[in-house]
Amino acid sequence: MTAFRRTRSWRAASVLVATSLAGLANFAAQAEIVVTANDGKMVLENGNAVVRKQPLPDTVSVIDLTDGALKLLGEVPAPASVVGPPPSVAVAPDGAFALVTGAMKIDPADPTKAVPDDKLSVIDIKANPPKVLATLQAGAGAAGVSINRAGTLALVANRSEGTVSVFTINGSTLTPAGKIPLGDAKSGPSHAVFSRDGATALVTRDGDSKISLLTVDGSKVEYAKRDLSAGIRPYDIDLTGSAAAVVGNVGASSGDSDTISLIDMTAKPIRVVTTVTVGQTPEAVKMSPDGNHVAVTVMNGSNKPQASPFFNDFGLLKVYRISGTDLTPVAEAKIGHWCQGMVWSKDSKHVVAQCMVENELTAFSFDGKALTKTSTLKMQVSPAGIRTAEP
Repeated sequence: MTAFRRTRSWRAASVLVATSLAGLANFAAQAEIVVTANDGKMVLENGNAVVRKQPLPDTVSVIDLTDGALKLLGEVPAPASVVGPPPSVAVAPDGAFALVTGAMKIDPADPTKAVPDDKLSVIDIKANPPKVLATLQAGAGAAGVSINRAGTLALVANRSEGTVSVFTINGSTLTPAGKIPLGDAKSGPSHAVFSRDGATALVTRDGDSKISLLTVDGSKVEYAKRDLSAGIRPYDIDLTGSAAAVVGNVGASSGDSDTISLIDMTAKPIRVVTTVTVGQTPEAVKMSPDGNHVAVTVMNGSNKPQASPFFNDFGLLKVYRISGTDLTPVAEAKIGHWCQGMVWSKDSKHVVAQCMVENELTAFSFDGKALTKTSTLKMQVSPAGIRTAEP
């Protein structure tokens, strides 16, 4: 081969590689990234959550949701748990890393039982495969986790010790900045979310049915000594825009229909303004990025023993329209059993729900009137927590 041909071939190969890399970079920039935390320890046996006879490693998965088609991009082992509300995952505003909590671990003294854990993992989700950057300690029963829009603070609700852990963030480095006590160890702080301006935060307490208000000033976070009352056992809570937050009240698991509530964030003081019935056990609530709708995963008795009069052989994904302070039912679809969290796509046109028994994620398109299944992704480990980078 002549020098000219070798040079031309090398240049052609270089152009091909550069084009391929550019394509990959463009794909990464355009992709709709979803992060799920998967619990390999627990399984549902006739309505009871028990430790698997042969536990699998907990994992965290990075998934692409572009155009409603689910595709697994990578996984990494990390502590995760189905115990606690599904936002046991938080994604940094720039999508560089995720935080994942592990509320429970297998009891070292008795492998048939699970006991509270305090793990908080920092995971590089842009790496291929994803990698754990750090493992920190939050508090016992570390559950719901959130990052403020500025990407400078994180809060972790510790269900088994009645506290909220505060972490400062610098780049992808987290530093513990103290704990906030809320009630006693049985108050059950479950999930914390920041207001859009970052000046306040709301924390659900499913142990004593309160929602606590926190004040935020820089890295200083304090309990405002004010609690809201929405319903029995407020659990998951979400806040997308500046006007409203939504909370799911999981109730007493007695077969009765449970509720979700709308919180007016513009009221002075902040208050609960609307509560509607949605069915048995609203496990997760999520507002659409455009602020127009709320999606709810409803257990619908699918996690109860089959002999129970309250058992149904499917869960429900429901969507409600937000109109001022009103919540109006718009659409619903059947989903699997013991289903956990859900997320919206950035354009508010797709919803993804995760179900533990089926070990799967299911994507639906939403046109403002109906939910239509578009994609299903089978998982090796049961999906228990889920989040995207939020607006």
